[in-house]
Amino acid sequence: MFTTGIENSYPTIPLPNGKTKRVDEMEKTDHYARWREDFDLLTELGIEFVRYGPPYYKTHTAPGSFDWSFTDETFNRLQELDITPIVDLCHFGVPDWLGNFQNPDFPHYFAEYAAAFAARFPHLQLYTPINEIFIAAMFSAQYGWWNECLQSDYAFVTALKNLAKANVMAMHAILKIQPNATFIQSESSEYFHPISPVAAQRARFLNQKRFLSLDLTYGYPLSVTMYEFLLDNGMTKSEFQWFRENQVKAHCIMGNDYYVTNEHLVHEDGNTQAAGEIFGYYVITSQYYNRYRLPIMHTETNIKMPACSEWLFKQWANVHRLKHDGVPVVGFTWYSLLHQVDWDSALRNDAGIVNALGLYDLDRKIMPVGEDYRKLITQWKDIISEESYGLIFQQW
Repeated sequence: MFTTGIENSYPTIPLPNGKTKRVDEMEKTDHYARWREDFDLLTELGIEFVRYGPPYYKTHTAPGSFDWSFTDETFNRLQELDITPIVDLCHFGVPDWLGNFQNPDFPHYFAEYAAAFAARFPHLQLYTPINEIFIAAMFSAQYGWWNECLQSDYAFVTALKNLAKANVMAMHAILKIQPNATFIQSESSEYFHPISPVAAQRARFLNQKRFLSLDLTYGYPLSVTMYEFLLDNGMTKSEFQWFRENQVKAHCIMGNDYYVTNEHLVHEDGNTQAAGEIFGYYVITSQYYNRYRLPIMHTETNIKMPACSEWLFKQWANVHRLKHDGVPVVGFTWYSLLHQVDWDSALRNDAGIVNALGLYDLDRKIMPVGEDYRKLITQWKDIISEESYGLIFQQW
């Protein structure tokens, strides 16, 4: 699956007056007014799959109450265009009435929303119930940037367990309606490099912590260090056991997101900073694959102009090599279709700064990386399919 996505983040951020503001990327990029045009760009590129979802905070208006007006129009149009959505149900934010990711009722109500969506669109089979659980928990409850704006291990674990439980409960709810559903967990692929031997212990801890969202989602056995970390910060033994008893790993594809900011240097005082690309997608995704042994999808990457085209081919080379080496890779994604706004500050500053990351600019004019991606799709689409069949035949 060669894919892209229409960026639909919508966290809340704090304001100086003590209030909060909703940051809606689809509004910032004018997608609500130009969605028909945006879908036509997908066909122009030859893209048949798109990561896309309705704005959760506008759609789930109250317990048991939904506004499907925008969702009906957009998803019905995608069906008319024969474009398959990978349905993105929660992207970094919740409706105002749910508060934030500290709310223990969030999993129940999110599963309600997932079931209602699946019942309304029973033909859809590909879902990302919750996007980047690890990042949502870190940015909201560890760094204090979004939503609950907390900064503690306890708040992080609370957000993490609520997000992961909501993710699993949503999968169960969807499967009751669409038994053939497949879930693609788009998750940030991280690695922490110690700057010196003194920093090695902290780096080892962070390199275990990076797996927690997927460990819980997939019911993976934890190390003693991580199990104690969760228990020390509010997770109960029964809450942990719930994940072991309710995992739906057999229906999952592991989506790995990789950006130049995904690798980190760990300093002797425990602080971290961006390391740039050291290992790269091949090495880090191999670590995740060897841990979970699930099919892989490359679900996000980008870099700002003018390095876009070089980065595109570098990421594609990593994905292609993984596939040749026997890792079951099922898709590749440049994220996103359009330039993004204010991601240079991780959405913390509502400044309207356009980030030149997209296949198209905000005037809907194709970028050089868009031309290159269209060419890559044209050149490789049929060849990759043949290679996949050949690999399957050889293994059989």
